[in-house]
Amino acid sequence: MSVEGTYAPKPGAAPLPRMIRAQALLETRTLLRNGEQLLLTVVIPTLLLVLFSAVDIVDTGAGERVDFLAPGILALAVLSTAFTGQAISTGFERRYGVLKRLGASPLPRWGLMAAKTCSVLVIEALQIVLLTVVALALGWSPHGNPAAVALLLVLGTAAFSGLGLLMAGTLRAEATLAAANLVFILLLIGGGVVVPMDKFPQGAQDALGLLPIAALSDGLRDVLRHGAGLPWADLGILAVWAVLGLGAAARFFRWE
Repeated sequence: MSVEGTYAPKPGAAPLPRMIRAQALLETRTLLRNGEQLLLTVVIPTLLLVLFSAVDIVDTGAGERVDFLAPGILALAVLSTAFTGQAISTGFERRYGVLKRLGASPLPRWGLMAAKTCSVLVIEALQIVLLTVVALALGWSPHGNPAAVALLLVLGTAAFSGLGLLMAGTLRAEATLAAANLVFILLLIGGGVVVPMDKFPQGAQDALGLLPIAALSDGLRDVLRHGAGLPWADLGILAVWAVLGLGAAARFFRWE
């Protein structure tokens, strides 16, 4: 004889951490199965690292080219995953009604953003391992405090994730696709990734130095190439972009 209520359903939402974890696992599996996303996040940064390290295309100053390029390519990997890839995938999820259905679930908007950001961090960890192995094989000699590198990467991820979600949640999917790819190309050229900032006029350097990609690449370069401590100026720029981007995304993101 069963006890009364033993098999009765218990309505209600799952605990919030469990919902975020489940959504993050789903986002990660989706990204790993998408060939176009892997091209953007894995193949392109790796090819750029190998090409610019092996061929003297851009004058990177004194020292080995890979010592200059590796930190910038790590920053590019964060940009490609947290901003470009996430903006495009989320934009089309919004277009096809996936986000509309998620909006009807108990998962709050900030919970969806947190899940997507956790997924991005997992993909970035895989990227960093791959790019580090390739860079070391090319003769890279990194220095500096790993904690400073981790802090830069986390803040950079938060900044780009917020900006990517803001774009995906406010623009049409086609506009997001075009804008995200255009921004990727422009920041690749003008963000200090493969072209040193001192190659630009002084006025342009001051303006470009305020961009999150420039702060991330310069900060990583200061730590990994020059063995500097915490690059407070770059960390401050990334923190401002993270607060503004995530705050605006939480405020203006539209589910449909």
